[in-house]
Amino acid sequence: MAGDNKSHGDTETMLLALDQISQTIDVMTSVVGRLRHQLREQAAATQAASRSELSAEISPDRILH
Repeated sequence: MAGDNKSHGDTETMLLALDQISQTIDVMTSVVGRLRHQLREQAAATQAASRSELSAEISPDRILH
């Protein structure tokens, strides 16, 4: 009986550990998603700024030779 009780306790401990690992993975997935979103926004803003600077340098009212 003592062996069955220990085995049951080990199983419970493993299940709790797996549940905690699963929750950690969920949180990390969320963090990675937010970081990816921020990087994409930052890249888009940088690209927009570059385009804006380029269009300011080449304005349509100037004659280029």
